[in-house]
Amino acid sequence: MIISASGRSRAVAPAATHHMRAWLWLVGALALHVVDEALTGFLAFYNPLIADIRSQLGWFPIPRFTFGVWIVGLAVLVLVLAVLAPAVRRGAFGTRVASWVFSLIMFGNGWAHLLGSAYFQRWIPGATTAPLLLVTSVLLAHATWQRRTSTGR
Repeated sequence: MIISASGRSRAVAPAATHHMRAWLWLVGALALHVVDEALTGFLAFYNPLIADIRSQLGWFPIPRFTFGVWIVGLAVLVLVLAVLAPAVRRGAFGTRVASWVFSLIMFGNGWAHLLGSAYFQRWIPGATTAPLLLVTSVLLAHATWQRRTSTGR
């Protein structure tokens, strides 16, 4: 139940609550993933990889990061995504598209860590939480789909 601006309560469709919870599960998984990467030296793996790709291609549009910029940027991202949860529940403009984009990016991120581990024949930083990203991104995609097909907002 949500209290509207007029002070009246109105029921929230179960699909809306499920969508918000799935959003928050993926935000939580992303937060754990950031901690995983920070504790396992992700930038020590990532920055040389980007430098190597740039040396081979001449130009590559992905930036290299210092730890401070990287961790603060991801912390702000996680915070913003968490703050958007009530808007997701309300079905605010753009939140369904944002849900699809968020779930697709995190699904790709999870697979990139697992496939990268296979390619480099070692467990790369962030791979430990990659399965959690995969599961929660599918959960969000499913909740977004269910919301689209439900009668409630």
